[in-house]
Amino acid sequence: MILNINATRMELLRLKKRLKIAQRGHKLLKDKRDELMRQLLSIIDEVKSLRFSIEKEFQSILESFMLAKAEMGPFQMEQELLLPTKTISVSVEQKNLMSVHVPVYTREVKGDIISYGYFNTSGELDISLIKFDEFIESLLALAEKEKTVQLLANEIEETRRRVNALEYKLIPNLIETIKSITMKLSETELSNTVRLMKIKDMVRSH
Repeated sequence: MILNINATRMELLRLKKRLKIAQRGHKLLKDKRDELMRQLLSIIDEVKSLRFSIEKEFQSILESFMLAKAEMGPFQMEQELLLPTKTISVSVEQKNLMSVHVPVYTREVKGDIISYGYFNTSGELDISLIKFDEFIESLLALAEKEKTVQLLANEIEETRRRVNALEYKLIPNLIETIKSITMKLSETELSNTVRLMKIKDMVRSH
């Protein structure tokens, strides 16, 4: 689509400069999109691996708790776990990944996950809680990576839209407008040349 711009040499120079900027921006955005895709695919592989590991880990924890419950009985087990002594607080910071602010989760731990004495409890319960303690760390790592995937995917979509707007709309419009103005200026110049030649011939004939 030809832009509604006056066909002057000043406008032509301005459009050519704008076209160069648009083409440079298009290349930079494509490079950014490609690098974001590379980063995203790499993190997706990590997420898949971590999720698979977590699912296995969680199944193992459940089995350990079931064994502890069978050995101690549900009432005794509930009594031992009634007063937790460990607290975990999570702080969220950010890091810059290709102009995308992705989260970094840091946990602060206080106390011990084993809140009972060892006399009336099962060793299987100890194992369950220790596994669960490690499991929380894995969950935070997974949450961090999944949020990063979401943010990168959003940025890729936004960058893709900007690339398409430049590639299929702005740049073709600028090229078409530049061609149109160049043709009009050439026609005007030719018309002026013909008129001058006619005037010259008229002057010579007198």
